[in-house]
Amino acid sequence: MSVYKGTKGRILIVALMSALFLSACSSRKYTARPSAEAAAKAADAMSHLKNKQLYKFITDWAGVQYRYGGLDKRGIDCSGFAFLLQKDIYGNNLPRRSRDQADAVKKKSLGSLKEGDLIFFSFGGGEIDHVGVYLNNNFFVHASTTRGVVVDDLSIPAYQRAFVKAGTL
Repeated sequence: MSVYKGTKGRILIVALMSALFLSACSSRKYTARPSAEAAAKAADAMSHLKNKQLYKFITDWAGVQYRYGGLDKRGIDCSGFAFLLQKDIYGNNLPRRSRDQADAVKKKSLGSLKEGDLIFFSFGGGEIDHVGVYLNNNFFVHASTTRGVVVDDLSIPAYQRAFVKAGTL
């Protein structure tokens, strides 16, 4: 297992943060508690990030509360988080709203996603209303309405049901 800068402490911190925050996002609350195994898998996904600036960005923002329209550490929404991540880590200009972000990407299948690609969801059953950033091994980071900035497993049924589109800039 690859460990960031050789410190197992960072993996433990990410695992503990994931254990506290891991569940489904959107206004629909996922009621199952995350397992230790799920937290360990999220930590493993973080440890395998190719871009170490991305690792730092995520750990710096982890747990920041959700605030609609927010764009700083007092609170951030999902599209604001994706907007800042793409700008700060990859130098990409992205529209501010998740619907517009979805229009800006070149569509990809879930199986061909790479680190930094965007994933779009519709929890309201209509238009795209949520966005996350793919990491690896079926994990992504996003600003959850109930838990703030977290790393989650894309294979959770709530995400599978709400998935609309994925793509790259």
